[in-house]
Amino acid sequence: CCCAGPAEGPPRPPRGGARRCWSAGRAAVSAGGSGAGPGAAARIAEILMNRPHARNSLGKVFVNELFSALEQLRFDEKVRVVVFKSEVKGVFCAGADLKERAKMDDAEVGHFVKRLRNLMDEIAALPVPTIAAIDGYALGGGLEMALACDLRVAASSAKMGLIETTRGLLPGAGGTQRLPRCVGVGLAKELIFTGRQIDGQEAFSMGLVNHAVPQNEEGDAAYQRALTLAKEILPQVSMCISFLPSRLQVDIASGMAIEGMCYAQNIPTRDRQEGMAAFKEKRPPRFIGK
Repeated sequence: CCCAGPAEGPPRPPRGGARRCWSAGRAAVSAGGSGAGPGAAARIAEILMNRPHARNSLGKVFVNELFSALEQLRFDEKVRVVVFKSEVKGVFCAGADLKERAKMDDAEVGHFVKRLRNLMDEIAALPVPTIAAIDGYALGGGLEMALACDLRVAASSAKMGLIETTRGLLPGAGGTQRLPRCVGVGLAKELIFTGRQIDGQEAFSMGLVNHAVPQNEEGDAAYQRALTLAKEILPQVSMCISFLPSRLQVDIASGMAIEGMCYAQNIPTRDRQEGMAAFKEKRPPRFIGK
């Protein structure tokens, strides 16, 4: 769906169920997917990554396009769930583009690393639930991108790791902060110190991903499971969902203070009123995100 830039060949036609697409670059936004269904298609957006010659590695142009995609989604009130998906078979994102980085001077490297960190923060700050569909390699910055999402689904054969130490580098882009929240400090240190790659099943067993599924012949098992999860989440997405991430990632005292402020904002929302009315009328709520 309009995901191929000049280096990758002509844009492909939209897939079934995708009704909107912006940006003809290597990172594009599509509405819904082939299995989203007509009602969900307009409300489940996908960020489609398609830089096959570089295995979706994070180069300057690719990062700019991801920022653009996020900017579009941030102000789209129709979007209720976002799925991050690779269009390159066998890889989610191979991490930073080290060939490009090798041509940068020290100042340029520092600036670009900061930009990558900002990118992950922007993903984490999206006001709707985000799901990473990991159907292949997610290494270094690629895993950090998945960690910035709220939920992660992986094929059991997928490979993940913060491999920066094997290149004489440090994990960046928030990886050292977000990984311990998933697996605990001890396991996080082990994965970072060793640079070890783990498969989807092992990632599930240690809590790094929410679901691990056997890979299918099409190579998109994680995406299909992520889409199912997105459709399960969809009816529950109300204004209050955007308040949850900050509440869950801080100490108890700070979380309680944030909870109080968020609940004060939640009380006058139309979604809260709809939830109460739906309970009283014994029907499913129809949330609108306001």
